[in-house]
Amino acid sequence: MTPHFLIREAQATDYPAIYPLVEEVFVNHPHSDHTEQLIVQRLRQRGQLTLSLVAQSQAVLIGYVAFSPVTVSGQIRGWYGLGPVAVATAYQRAGIGRALIGLGLAELKAHQAMGCVVAGDPAYYGRFGFSHPPALVADSIPPAYFMAMSFDGSELPSGKVDYSPAFFS
Repeated sequence: MTPHFLIREAQATDYPAIYPLVEEVFVNHPHSDHTEQLIVQRLRQRGQLTLSLVAQSQAVLIGYVAFSPVTVSGQIRGWYGLGPVAVATAYQRAGIGRALIGLGLAELKAHQAMGCVVAGDPAYYGRFGFSHPPALVADSIPPAYFMAMSFDGSELPSGKVDYSPAFFS
C-alpha cells in the first residue's frame, strides 16, 4: 500500500529530522562513505542548497532530496547536482523517491536551470532521463555511475564537473 505523503520545501524545523533520516538510509549502503548526512548539513551551513525538499506522511519526515550548484570546467554555470536523496527504509519502493526527484527536477527546469548531474544507479536514474555523458566527468565518481541530463534538449557540455567542497569536507 502506498502511503499518503506531501512534498514541500524543507524548513528550519525539519533540520533535526533530516540528519538522522539521511544517516539511517545510507548506513549500510554499499557505495557510500556514510557521510551523506554531513554533506546535507555542510551544504545548508554554506548556503549552497538550491533546493531542499522533504516528503512527509502525517507529521513524520519520510523522504528527502537535495539539489546544489555544480560547475563544468569551472566556468559553465546553471547546472546542479542531485543528491543526496533518501527515503526511510519502511517507505522505500512506494514512489516517494521518484516523486521527490521528479518535483525537484521540474522546479529546476522552471527556474531556467541548464541541467543536472547525479552519481548513482544507472538503472534507477535512467528512468528520469539521465544518461552517461562521454565528455563530462567528475573526480572520484566511476564513469558508469555518473550521469547527466540537459533540460533544454541541447547537447551536454564537456569538461570536469565540480561539486561544492561541502561534499568532501
